[in-house]
Amino acid sequence: MRSHDDAVLDVAPLGSPWQTPDPFLFCVYHLDEYPQGNTQMGPAALLAGRAIGMDFEGKDGWRMYHGDVVPGFPRHPHRGFETVTIARRGLIDHSDSLGATARFGGGDAQWMTAGRGIVHAEMFPLVKQDAPNPLELFQIWLNLPAEDKLVAPHFKMLWNESIPTVTVHDAAGRTTAVTVVAGPLGETQAPAPPPKSWAARPDAHVAIWTLRMAPEARWALPAAPDGVNRMLYLFQGSGLRVGERAIAGQSAVLLRQGCDVALQNGDEQAELLLLQGRPIAEPVAQAGPFVMNSRAELMQAYDDYRRTEFGGWPWPSDGPVHARDAGRHARHPDGRLERME
Repeated sequence: MRSHDDAVLDVAPLGSPWQTPDPFLFCVYHLDEYPQGNTQMGPAALLAGRAIGMDFEGKDGWRMYHGDVVPGFPRHPHRGFETVTIARRGLIDHSDSLGATARFGGGDAQWMTAGRGIVHAEMFPLVKQDAPNPLELFQIWLNLPAEDKLVAPHFKMLWNESIPTVTVHDAAGRTTAVTVVAGPLGETQAPAPPPKSWAARPDAHVAIWTLRMAPEARWALPAAPDGVNRMLYLFQGSGLRVGERAIAGQSAVLLRQGCDVALQNGDEQAELLLLQGRPIAEPVAQAGPFVMNSRAELMQAYDDYRRTEFGGWPWPSDGPVHARDAGRHARHPDGRLERME
């Protein structure tokens, strides 16, 4: 393996969304300091002056997105890729055209293979009426190869209790905590992804990790094989050194393939996301919520959705939310119920 001294290929400021290397399509980071909730689980605040239905401004530190009462993303379709949603703080209410529902948060992750087509809603219920309702999440779009773009849709929950965190100590006892959402870290293995995911192929070497580094902590990010793309995102903190390169806060760091990477934190806690995987290396044609290999396939996706609505929408509203006291749970398309009280 190469020395970690030449580990950095490029550094760029974080944009919106975050740019990602193949096999990923992009990553969106949501951080909303929502206030107390009202009786409808929307914000207990005036909505005047907001572009309701398209509110991304961040007025007062939070957004309604496409919601008009409860913040979030009412029903919308996907085809040809996967979403991985990591809910670090706050709650997400999921409903989809398969008949699945869920409420998750506090470190849970949802992995959804859109495949040949699914419609879902992602709403952010503000369940606390006596305290703020902060929301923090990643949504990562992971591509599917051509042979799997039209597989059956699949919905899976990765509960916080099943997602391992590896805490390593440097020579001075300072810690780096690595939460392993996808892929192995040493002998530690993340929960299995959906069966047709690119991440389900061992030779794809897909990894999705979040890192929390104590002030001045050091850790050597272990090498991935040659031919595997890796991007490191510093989204909280500053003063990190990656190899020999000083990294400013809010930066995306493209890492050289096939080498260990020395990380040395500055004097404040740092939070990072790692995305890694062997590229699919196929043409990408994207239009809104569909990701295919050609424009003709995109046109077919729109035609299919207009004709079938990907199975239809079984819920009484476009942005369903669960009862305030519903708790963390998932009801799967086959009726199986998981409760995480």
